[in-house]
Amino acid sequence: MKVRSAERPSDSTFQLHWISEAAYYKALNRGFESGQEIDDWLFAEHDFFNMLITRYLTISTEDGGISIKGLRRLAKSLGIESSETFTQKDELIRAIQIIMHHEPCFNNHLSNHCHPNEFCLWRAECNKMIAQWHI
Repeated sequence: MKVRSAERPSDSTFQLHWISEAAYYKALNRGFESGQEIDDWLFAEHDFFNMLITRYLTISTEDGGISIKGLRRLAKSLGIESSETFTQKDELIRAIQIIMHHEPCFNNHLSNHCHPNEFCLWRAECNKMIAQWHI
């Protein structure tokens, strides 16, 4: 059982602090014009979630690959309800892409996978799955 340090904030406290600070700097960069506060917050939240995904993918690559358990944890931290009910990696990744407003690219059809000129956080995992589907 992991014991959280009394000095370390909870995950939700850290998330809230990170997003609020990022939203502040976004407002600062635009001169604190009123009327865009919600956009600042939503963009900061999106940046936070992208950071979580990038961190997860980096760590999982170093640890030997993406696991269904790790994807479930990531999905839960992004606010995907009932993430524990997903049984396939591609289903979880699609759900994560949808909540992040990315075009879901995990499809087992040859014509529906990553475009080589577009940036995609999931490209390495996608290529592994496509290779497995077509063996």
